[in-house]
Amino acid sequence: MKIEILGTESLGVRGLCCFIKTESQKILIDPGIALGYTRYKLLPHPLQVAVDERIQEKIVEAWSEATDIIISHFHGDHIPLVNANPYQLNIKKIAGLNPNAKIWAKSSQLSPTEKKRADSFSLALNKNLISVEEKEQGGLSFSNPVPHGEANNLETVIMTKIEEDFVFVHASDIQLLNMEAISRILSWKPDIVLASGPPLYLFKLSKDQVRRAWYNAIKLSEKVDTLILDHHLMRGYAGVKWLKMLSSETRKKILCGADFMKKPRMLLEARRKRLYEEMPVDEGWHEAYAKGKVSTDYYWNLAKKLYKGIGLYN
Repeated sequence: MKIEILGTESLGVRGLCCFIKTESQKILIDPGIALGYTRYKLLPHPLQVAVDERIQEKIVEAWSEATDIIISHFHGDHIPLVNANPYQLNIKKIAGLNPNAKIWAKSSQLSPTEKKRADSFSLALNKNLISVEEKEQGGLSFSNPVPHGEANNLETVIMTKIEEDFVFVHASDIQLLNMEAISRILSWKPDIVLASGPPLYLFKLSKDQVRRAWYNAIKLSEKVDTLILDHHLMRGYAGVKWLKMLSSETRKKILCGADFMKKPRMLLEARRKRLYEEMPVDEGWHEAYAKGKVSTDYYWNLAKKLYKGIGLYN
Protein backbone atom coordinates (compact mmCIF):
# COMPACT_ATOMS: atom_id res chain seq x y z
CA MET A 1 0.00 0.00 0.00
CA LYS A 2 1.23 3.48 -0.87
CA ILE A 3 -0.16 6.56 0.93
CA GLU A 4 0.12 10.03 -0.56
CA ILE A 5 -1.23 12.99 1.40
CA LEU A 6 -2.27 15.54 -1.22
CA GLY A 7 -3.63 18.50 0.70
CA THR A 8 -3.69 19.52 4.35
CA GLU A 9 -2.66 22.45 6.53
CA SER A 10 1.01 21.56 6.87
CA LEU A 11 1.12 21.43 3.07
CA GLY A 12 -0.31 24.94 2.74
CA VAL A 13 -4.10 24.47 2.40
CA ARG A 14 -7.16 23.41 4.36
CA GLY A 15 -8.28 19.80 3.97
CA LEU A 16 -7.32 16.21 4.71
CA CYS A 17 -7.11 14.72 1.25
CA CYS A 18 -5.09 11.60 0.52
CA PHE A 19 -4.64 9.08 -2.28
CA ILE A 20 -4.00 5.43 -1.45
CA LYS A 21 -2.81 2.86 -3.96
CA THR A 22 -3.19 -0.84 -3.23
CA GLU A 23 -2.59 -3.78 -5.53
CA SER A 24 -6.18 -3.67 -6.81
CA GLN A 25 -7.53 -0.20 -5.96
CA LYS A 26 -6.73 3.50 -6.13
CA ILE A 27 -8.64 5.23 -3.35
CA LEU A 28 -9.09 8.99 -3.12
CA ILE A 29 -10.36 10.24 0.24
CA ASP A 30 -11.90 13.67 0.85
CA PRO A 31 -11.06 15.22 -2.54
CA GLY A 32 -11.70 18.80 -1.49
CA ILE A 33 -9.57 21.80 -0.73
CA ALA A 34 -10.08 25.27 0.68
CA LEU A 35 -8.38 28.31 2.09
CA GLY A 36 -9.92 30.22 4.97
CA TYR A 37 -11.90 32.82 3.05
CA THR A 38 -10.83 35.48 5.51
CA ARG A 39 -8.36 35.26 8.37
CA TYR A 40 -7.16 38.24 10.36
CA LYS A 41 -9.69 40.05 8.10
CA LEU A 42 -7.47 39.21 5.12
CA LEU A 43 -8.29 37.21 2.00
CA PRO A 44 -5.85 34.40 1.14
CA HIS A 45 -2.43 35.71 0.18
CA PRO A 46 -1.57 35.09 -3.52
CA LEU A 47 1.24 32.77 -2.43
CA GLN A 48 -1.37 30.64 -0.68
CA VAL A 49 -3.53 30.74 -3.78
CA ALA A 50 -0.59 29.59 -5.92
CA VAL A 51 -0.06 26.52 -3.73
CA ASP A 52 -3.82 25.89 -3.60
CA GLU A 53 -4.02 25.86 -7.40
CA ARG A 54 -1.28 23.25 -7.77
CA ILE A 55 -2.77 20.96 -5.13
CA GLN A 56 -6.15 21.23 -6.84
CA GLU A 57 -4.44 19.94 -9.99
CA LYS A 58 -3.06 16.97 -8.04
CA ILE A 59 -6.52 16.16 -6.66
CA VAL A 60 -8.07 16.32 -10.14
CA GLU A 61 -5.32 14.04 -11.45
CA ALA A 62 -5.96 11.55 -8.62
CA TRP A 63 -9.72 11.73 -9.31
CA SER A 64 -9.07 10.72 -12.92
CA GLU A 65 -7.19 7.59 -11.77
CA ALA A 66 -9.28 6.53 -8.78
CA THR A 67 -11.27 3.32 -8.61
CA ASP A 68 -12.92 4.50 -5.39
CA ILE A 69 -13.65 8.00 -4.06
CA ILE A 70 -14.64 8.47 -0.42
CA ILE A 71 -16.45 11.46 1.09
CA SER A 72 -16.24 11.53 4.89
CA HIS A 73 -18.62 14.50 5.15
CA PHE A 74 -19.78 17.40 3.02
CA HIS A 75 -17.81 20.38 4.29
CA GLY A 76 -16.29 22.67 1.68
CA ASP A 77 -12.69 21.68 2.41
CA HIS A 78 -13.47 17.99 1.83
CA ILE A 79 -15.48 17.88 -1.41
CA PRO A 80 -15.64 19.69 -4.76
CA LEU A 81 -18.45 22.25 -4.62
CA VAL A 82 -21.05 23.44 -7.10
CA ASN A 83 -20.88 26.97 -5.69
CA ALA A 84 -17.16 26.98 -4.85
CA ASN A 85 -15.43 30.26 -4.07
CA PRO A 86 -12.23 31.02 -6.04
CA TYR A 87 -10.09 29.17 -3.48
CA GLN A 88 -12.07 25.91 -3.34
CA LEU A 89 -12.21 23.02 -5.80
CA ASN A 90 -15.08 23.63 -8.22
CA ILE A 91 -17.03 20.55 -9.25
CA LYS A 92 -16.78 21.67 -12.88
CA LYS A 93 -13.15 20.55 -12.82
CA ILE A 94 -14.11 16.91 -12.25
CA ALA A 95 -17.63 16.65 -13.75
CA GLY A 96 -17.59 13.89 -16.37
CA LEU A 97 -14.13 12.78 -15.33
CA ASN A 98 -13.71 9.08 -14.55
CA PRO A 99 -17.44 8.15 -14.51
CA ASN A 100 -16.70 4.51 -13.59
CA ALA A 101 -15.21 5.33 -10.19
CA LYS A 102 -17.32 4.30 -7.20
CA ILE A 103 -18.19 7.20 -4.93
CA TRP A 104 -18.72 6.26 -1.29
CA ALA A 105 -20.24 8.89 0.99
CA LYS A 106 -21.78 9.49 4.38
CA SER A 107 -25.56 9.29 3.96
CA SER A 108 -26.97 9.61 7.48
CA GLN A 109 -26.93 12.39 10.09
CA LEU A 110 -26.56 15.01 7.35
CA SER A 111 -27.06 18.64 8.35
CA PRO A 112 -29.35 20.68 6.06
CA THR A 113 -26.27 22.18 4.39
CA GLU A 114 -24.68 18.75 3.94
CA LYS A 115 -27.90 17.33 2.48
CA LYS A 116 -28.08 20.18 -0.03
CA ARG A 117 -24.43 19.71 -0.97
CA ALA A 118 -24.79 15.93 -1.25
CA ASP A 119 -27.76 16.33 -3.62
CA SER A 120 -26.05 18.95 -5.77
CA PHE A 121 -22.83 16.89 -5.79
CA SER A 122 -24.68 13.79 -7.00
CA LEU A 123 -26.65 15.77 -9.58
CA ALA A 124 -23.60 17.55 -10.99
CA LEU A 125 -21.78 14.24 -11.42
CA ASN A 126 -24.93 12.43 -12.63
CA LYS A 127 -24.02 9.64 -10.26
CA ASN A 128 -25.59 7.94 -7.25
CA LEU A 129 -23.52 7.95 -4.08
CA ILE A 130 -22.96 4.67 -2.24
CA SER A 131 -23.88 4.80 1.45
CA VAL A 132 -20.89 3.83 3.56
CA GLU A 133 -22.16 3.42 7.11
CA GLU A 134 -20.67 0.22 8.63
CA LYS A 135 -19.99 -1.28 5.21
CA GLU A 136 -17.12 -3.53 4.26
CA GLN A 137 -15.97 -4.37 0.76
CA GLY A 138 -12.66 -5.97 -0.04
CA GLY A 139 -10.01 -4.10 1.90
CA LEU A 140 -12.33 -1.15 2.66
CA SER A 141 -14.25 -0.71 5.91
CA PHE A 142 -16.25 2.27 7.17
CA SER A 143 -17.47 3.42 10.56
CA ASN A 144 -20.86 4.77 11.50
CA PRO A 145 -20.91 8.57 11.82
CA VAL A 146 -18.81 9.86 14.72
CA PRO A 147 -18.75 13.41 16.07
CA HIS A 148 -17.02 16.18 14.15
CA GLY A 149 -15.13 17.20 17.27
CA GLU A 150 -17.31 17.26 20.36
CA ALA A 151 -20.11 14.74 20.95
CA ASN A 152 -22.61 17.58 21.42
CA ASN A 153 -21.76 18.86 17.94
CA LEU A 154 -24.51 17.82 15.52
CA GLU A 155 -21.97 17.56 12.69
CA THR A 156 -20.56 14.07 12.06
CA VAL A 157 -17.98 12.31 9.87
CA ILE A 158 -17.29 8.73 8.84
CA MET A 159 -13.88 7.11 9.20
CA THR A 160 -12.25 4.75 6.70
CA LYS A 161 -10.08 1.68 7.19
CA ILE A 162 -7.97 0.31 4.33
CA GLU A 163 -6.24 -3.03 4.80
CA GLU A 164 -3.66 -4.72 2.63
CA ASP A 165 -0.08 -5.38 3.77
CA PHE A 166 -0.84 -3.08 6.73
CA VAL A 167 -3.84 -1.21 8.12
CA PHE A 168 -4.36 2.49 7.40
CA VAL A 169 -7.13 4.58 8.97
CA HIS A 170 -8.32 7.99 7.76
CA ALA A 171 -10.11 9.75 10.62
CA SER A 172 -11.31 13.01 9.18
CA ASP A 173 -12.11 15.95 11.47
CA ILE A 174 -12.49 13.96 14.69
CA GLN A 175 -10.19 16.49 16.40
CA LEU A 176 -9.30 13.82 19.03
CA LEU A 177 -12.13 15.10 21.22
CA ASN A 178 -14.45 12.10 21.33
CA MET A 179 -13.66 8.73 22.88
CA GLU A 180 -16.18 6.93 20.64
CA ALA A 181 -14.07 7.76 17.59
CA ILE A 182 -10.80 6.81 19.32
CA SER A 183 -12.22 3.46 20.47
CA ARG A 184 -13.40 2.62 16.98
CA ILE A 185 -9.99 3.44 15.49
CA LEU A 186 -8.26 1.23 18.05
CA SER A 187 -10.68 -1.63 17.37
CA TRP A 188 -9.36 -1.67 13.79
CA LYS A 189 -5.78 -2.21 15.08
CA PRO A 190 -4.21 0.23 12.60
CA ASP A 191 -0.54 0.60 11.77
CA ILE A 192 -0.90 4.16 10.42
CA VAL A 193 -3.55 6.73 11.33
CA LEU A 194 -4.17 10.08 9.62
CA ALA A 195 -6.45 12.28 11.73
CA SER A 196 -7.38 15.86 12.43
CA GLY A 197 -5.88 17.16 15.65
CA PRO A 198 -7.60 19.67 17.95
CA PRO A 199 -8.23 23.22 16.69
CA LEU A 200 -5.87 24.94 19.12
CA TYR A 201 -6.07 28.17 17.09
CA LEU A 202 -9.66 28.65 18.30
CA PHE A 203 -9.87 30.60 21.56
CA LYS A 204 -13.16 28.86 22.40
CA LEU A 205 -11.37 25.55 22.95
CA SER A 206 -11.42 24.86 26.69
CA LYS A 207 -8.57 23.54 28.84
CA ASP A 208 -10.61 20.37 29.37
CA GLN A 209 -10.90 19.84 25.62
CA VAL A 210 -7.17 20.34 25.13
CA ARG A 211 -6.41 17.86 27.93
CA ARG A 212 -8.84 15.35 26.42
CA ALA A 213 -7.26 15.67 22.97
CA TRP A 214 -3.82 15.19 24.53
CA TYR A 215 -4.97 12.07 26.40
CA ASN A 216 -6.56 10.60 23.27
CA ALA A 217 -3.47 11.35 21.18
CA ILE A 218 -1.31 9.50 23.71
CA LYS A 219 -3.78 6.61 23.74
CA LEU A 220 -3.57 6.33 19.96
CA SER A 221 0.21 6.67 19.88
CA GLU A 222 0.57 3.73 22.30
CA LYS A 223 -1.13 1.39 19.82
CA VAL A 224 -0.20 2.85 16.43
CA ASP A 225 3.18 2.66 14.70
CA THR A 226 2.76 5.99 12.87
CA LEU A 227 0.33 8.69 13.98
CA ILE A 228 -0.18 11.61 11.57
CA LEU A 229 -2.00 14.61 13.06
CA ASP A 230 -2.83 17.62 10.91
CA HIS A 231 -5.75 19.66 9.53
CA HIS A 232 -7.27 21.80 12.35
CA LEU A 233 -4.18 21.26 14.51
CA MET A 234 -1.79 22.86 12.03
CA ARG A 235 -3.75 26.07 11.38
CA GLY A 236 -1.63 27.84 13.96
CA TYR A 237 1.82 27.67 15.51
CA ALA A 238 0.35 26.39 18.78
CA GLY A 239 -0.28 23.16 16.90
CA VAL A 240 3.39 22.88 15.93
CA LYS A 241 4.43 23.23 19.58
CA TRP A 242 1.74 20.77 20.72
CA LEU A 243 2.87 18.17 18.18
CA LYS A 244 6.50 18.53 19.24
CA MET A 245 5.64 18.18 22.93
CA LEU A 246 3.47 15.15 22.22
CA SER A 247 6.19 13.42 20.23
CA SER A 248 8.76 14.22 22.91
CA GLU A 249 6.61 12.86 25.74
CA THR A 250 5.56 9.66 23.99
CA ARG A 251 8.84 9.09 22.12
CA LYS A 252 6.67 7.71 19.32
CA LYS A 253 6.47 8.49 15.60
CA ILE A 254 3.99 11.38 15.61
CA LEU A 255 4.09 13.53 12.47
CA CYS A 256 2.20 16.13 10.50
CA GLY A 257 1.27 15.47 6.88
CA ALA A 258 4.27 17.33 5.45
CA ASP A 259 6.67 15.35 7.66
CA PHE A 260 5.12 12.07 6.51
CA MET A 261 5.47 13.10 2.86
CA LYS A 262 9.03 14.33 3.47
CA LYS A 263 8.08 17.79 2.22
CA PRO A 264 8.69 21.21 3.77
CA ARG A 265 6.13 22.43 6.27
CA MET A 266 4.14 25.27 4.70
CA LEU A 267 1.95 26.68 7.47
CA LEU A 268 0.50 29.30 5.16
CA GLU A 269 -2.82 29.66 6.99
CA ALA A 270 -0.94 30.44 10.19
CA ARG A 271 1.42 32.81 8.33
CA ARG A 272 -1.23 34.80 6.44
CA LYS A 273 -0.75 38.08 8.30
CA ARG A 274 3.03 37.78 8.05
CA LEU A 275 2.81 37.00 4.33
CA TYR A 276 0.96 40.25 3.75
CA GLU A 277 3.60 42.13 5.75
CA GLU A 278 6.51 40.52 3.90
CA MET A 279 4.90 40.50 0.43
CA PRO A 280 2.32 43.31 0.07
CA VAL A 281 -0.50 42.55 -2.37
CA ASP A 282 -1.65 44.94 -5.10
CA GLU A 283 -5.09 46.38 -4.52
CA GLY A 284 -7.65 44.58 -6.62
CA TRP A 285 -5.59 41.41 -7.03
CA HIS A 286 -8.27 39.08 -5.64
CA GLU A 287 -11.02 40.57 -7.81
CA ALA A 288 -8.81 40.18 -10.87
CA TYR A 289 -7.94 36.60 -9.91
CA ALA A 290 -11.60 35.67 -9.48
CA LYS A 291 -12.22 36.94 -13.04
CA GLY A 292 -9.23 35.04 -14.43
CA LYS A 293 -7.31 38.21 -15.26
CA VAL A 294 -4.16 37.47 -13.25
CA SER A 295 -2.14 34.29 -12.76
CA THR A 296 -0.27 32.97 -9.75
CA ASP A 297 2.89 32.02 -11.67
CA TYR A 298 5.04 34.70 -10.01
CA TYR A 299 3.95 33.58 -6.53
CA TRP A 300 4.39 29.89 -7.38
CA ASN A 301 8.00 30.52 -8.40
CA LEU A 302 8.45 32.47 -5.18
CA ALA A 303 6.96 29.64 -3.13
CA LYS A 304 9.41 27.18 -4.66
CA LYS A 305 12.29 29.42 -3.62
CA LEU A 306 10.96 29.90 -0.09
CA TYR A 307 10.13 26.24 0.51
CA LYS A 308 12.86 24.02 -0.84
CA GLY A 309 11.39 20.76 -2.04
CA ILE A 310 8.00 22.14 -3.00
CA GLY A 311 8.82 21.17 -6.59
CA LEU A 312 7.76 17.64 -5.60
CA TYR A 313 4.23 18.82 -6.33
CA ASN A 314 5.09 19.12 -10.03
